[in-house]
Amino acid sequence: MAMVLLLMGAPLACTSAEGPAQAPAERPFAVSLDIPQPQDSAGGILVADIDNDSRMDFLVTVPGHVAAYANGGAKLWVLKVDVVVGGSSEREGLPGHHGPGLAAGDVDGDGRCEVLFLTKDSVLHILDGQSGQEKASAAPPYPSQAERWEVAMLADFHGSGGDPDILLQATNKDGYRMGRYLAAYSMTGLLRGDQPLWQVDDFVGCAHNSARLADLDGDGRDEVLGETILSSEGKLLTRAIPDRYHVDSIFVADVRPDRPGLEVVLLEEGSNHIQLLGRDGPIWRTHFERQEPQNAAVGRFRNGSEEIFIWCRSRHNEHQKPFVFDSSGAKVYGYSMDAVAPSGWTARGVESIHTIDWTGEPQQLACAKERHESGDVCLFEPLTGRFVKHIEEKADRLYVADVTGDWREEIIVLSGNTLHVYHNDAPNPRPGHRRLWTDRNYRRLKQNHNYYSP
Repeated sequence: MAMVLLLMGAPLACTSAEGPAQAPAERPFAVSLDIPQPQDSAGGILVADIDNDSRMDFLVTVPGHVAAYANGGAKLWVLKVDVVVGGSSEREGLPGHHGPGLAAGDVDGDGRCEVLFLTKDSVLHILDGQSGQEKASAAPPYPSQAERWEVAMLADFHGSGGDPDILLQATNKDGYRMGRYLAAYSMTGLLRGDQPLWQVDDFVGCAHNSARLADLDGDGRDEVLGETILSSEGKLLTRAIPDRYHVDSIFVADVRPDRPGLEVVLLEEGSNHIQLLGRDGPIWRTHFERQEPQNAAVGRFRNGSEEIFIWCRSRHNEHQKPFVFDSSGAKVYGYSMDAVAPSGWTARGVESIHTIDWTGEPQQLACAKERHESGDVCLFEPLTGRFVKHIEEKADRLYVADVTGDWREEIIVLSGNTLHVYHNDAPNPRPGHRRLWTDRNYRRLKQNHNYYSP
């Protein structure tokens, strides 16, 4: 099925910031899903206003299924379809562990949200978000060295202010798989069968997750981020310091507000460095006793300060020893996770770590689950390791996003085939703060994520 979707003016982002939703009455709010529970690390969670009522809804994937549920828990639709999700990206291809394999946005400018995903025959499907009915599809050619297109990301390469473009990515099908192949299209051009806006076969991205998108310089157009940074035209802008090109995780934040634009945080494996990269080149590169950082949380973690810190989990399979860098690259904190975790917490530490605006105060926390098991969830202070909240759970997936509408973020857990949504009952100290969804970088990163780069 194919149908051309005409763009009428600037598309509207379906991650709406209008009108707060009501917080769920239950703690946690539970949504039973009509899909199988995860059997491995394939599939994940995404939120977007897919039914166009200004409230964030839930999308969940597991192999063979895509499920959509409204903000209040009602089932919108469930599809049995061979959606591209999987485990290890270096063995199976993208989107990698916990990657949802979905995108959601108003791609045709009609003010309604569409849901997009690829199937294993390399067909891109575009669905009406509310009904789940297919509106269009396309099968753009993929590189001969790839098995298929594996990830579809909504983008804005023209500066229109919406999501009129799409970036496709694939890995090499033989050997250690890396997402070196990219093709950028306008959505109308893709559906017409046009040639891509640009295409590259030498992108150096993260070893374990797809490219990330962000408008680093504030010109309204997305750059493509990995160890190499590409412009909205697909031209090389800069690259990480060339020592060992194996990066586990990538993050985007205004780490250095004294510099224009946003910065990219890269965590290297092998050389075990942390690198801060700007649109115009490397800013600093450092390490702590050559310990592998592996995963991170990036945020405002010190009370009374706007400074951004980079918390690194450490590689230890047991008895993790996190360490923290400040915005200048100086190592400023370190501790043993065993010394701060509550009784009964696994010796393997934490995983699936998200920076979270939970309290409504400027100081952010980190949210994580027990590592290597369907386990408990916690909130902790990254600089000290102090556990602020311990939630007894059986979490298979963990996602953090603002879904209730008071701008603070909720903890979203997939436990088997049930979603649990936890929100902060305490009064919001800054109720007039703008919703996080108004931030373009927040919208991009909350869609284009997986286990390594939440």
